[in-house]
Amino acid sequence: MPAHERIAVVDPRFVGHLHALRLALTDPRFPAAAVPGALTAQPAARAALARAVGRIPVGAGTAHLTDVLTDTLTESLDRDEAGLHRVELGSLVATVALTPAQREDAREAVAAVDDEAVRLRTAVKSRDGFFTTYGISPYSRYLARWCARRGLTPNQVTTASLLTALIAAGCAATGTRGGFVAAGFLLLFSFVLDCTDGQLARYSLQYSTMGAWLDATFDRAKEYAYYAGLALGAARGGDDVWALALGAMVLMTCRHVVDFSFNEANHDATANTSPTAALSGKLDSVGWTVWVRRMIVLPIGERWFMIAVLTALTTPRIVFYALLIGCALAACYTTAGRVLRSLTRRARRTDRAARALADLADSGPLAELIARGARGRGRTGSFLAPVMAFLSAAVLLVWVIFEDDPTSWLTVGVAVCSALLAGAAVARPLKGALDWLVPPFFRAGEYVTILVLAARADVPGALPAAYGLVAAVAYHHYDTVYRIRGGTGAPPRWLVRATGGHEGRILVITVLAAALSPSGFTIALTALAVVLALLVLVESIRFWVSSQAPAVHDEGEPA
Repeated sequence: MPAHERIAVVDPRFVGHLHALRLALTDPRFPAAAVPGALTAQPAARAALARAVGRIPVGAGTAHLTDVLTDTLTESLDRDEAGLHRVELGSLVATVALTPAQREDAREAVAAVDDEAVRLRTAVKSRDGFFTTYGISPYSRYLARWCARRGLTPNQVTTASLLTALIAAGCAATGTRGGFVAAGFLLLFSFVLDCTDGQLARYSLQYSTMGAWLDATFDRAKEYAYYAGLALGAARGGDDVWALALGAMVLMTCRHVVDFSFNEANHDATANTSPTAALSGKLDSVGWTVWVRRMIVLPIGERWFMIAVLTALTTPRIVFYALLIGCALAACYTTAGRVLRSLTRRARRTDRAARALADLADSGPLAELIARGARGRGRTGSFLAPVMAFLSAAVLLVWVIFEDDPTSWLTVGVAVCSALLAGAAVARPLKGALDWLVPPFFRAGEYVTILVLAARADVPGALPAAYGLVAAVAYHHYDTVYRIRGGTGAPPRWLVRATGGHEGRILVITVLAAALSPSGFTIALTALAVVLALLVLVESIRFWVSSQAPAVHDEGEPA
């Protein structure tokens, strides 16, 4: 059999649901998978399977090892740590019937459970928001089945969702009431398709590397393109809301960075308990509190529903006001809870978590040089790193916001001081209780600096150019997150150095603001946005279509 093919072993006495076999034999996410009576090994686990077969003795007294061969091989693969996945069957049946009576009982158990109903139910995420669970999933799962039966792939549905959202953004950009109403309806339909693509992947087990990349990035592309469409539509009506649109993108991205950093810091921490987490667990046992807490954080379903309704009924300015207030409250709620958890838990964070936080920090050559000079000072696990990161962002932001002329060479000096503090923040491994705050502080410092300098330039086109620049940088940061989640590590260091790191980009932008006229600064921001976008997109696409990328699909609560 060709080396790139998977191998399946199925006991001829297997009795069970077809979907149980489908889960064991066709899911591409695991090197090996098994249910009672059936197992499969992909190329990565075929050597382990061959060793397992070779270890089975022959001769007298070994019949019990070969009588149910699949179980013997499964146990051997498990002991070899070959990445074996034991499928959780739930109500599905999978067994080896050794006698006629057992076969009859198994067939009755199979007949008692509707295989297709289970398949439809498990196509829906177990942890979705209230609006998605009750407003979308009751019918989108049937749309997913309809797509599966017509040979459509999740990637095609994902692309259709993106195109629908882009059309919605185009409708919003018209600036007419009819355009806003159409944009609201199309945004909701785009979200229906967004739910459908994941449900189709789970229904038909069509997980892929390209699908992982599309699913991970298109949600943000759709939402931020829609913000731009609203800003263009408002401008047609004489209302400049580009600062609000960029502020909404900055706030949303910083929220996500908080989520990603906290989760990576605690992903594999030991002794990972706290009174706050215990209280959260108790609240989860009270049904209605689960939905209230999920709605408070304004996940993608609730957020897009709010945006769609307000777009159709009000103005872009009101949409952004509501979005900024709602997301700010959600950010305060989630961040405060995570800070309390971090301070009260006794978690010991791993080297992998420290490496992930360092990658999320996106430190460039200048911060690396400063970090090497400051290495050895301070103590790992103290609050020094988040304090330095906070000061790095705060010093810069206070200056550019309150200085009468932030486009001066003094601002460049402040940016250098900010870079020195940023380097000190990452000089030691990020294993402290609050070190997960370092990447969000860096993101806030960089994004808000770009926003303020563009706004203070006070020339047409500066804020849209800044919007494009932040979008390009944010894509790079999201791409980093999803590579780490897939277990393949951050983007290559050459890319981080080529993009300058967060401190390098801030220095370049402050120098451009000081050296150029406001109109020249706008042109420079546009050029920088194009160069960075091309750089990160080309490398990202190269990675995600290569064999290095993991075949994963986001199963968590939508952001």
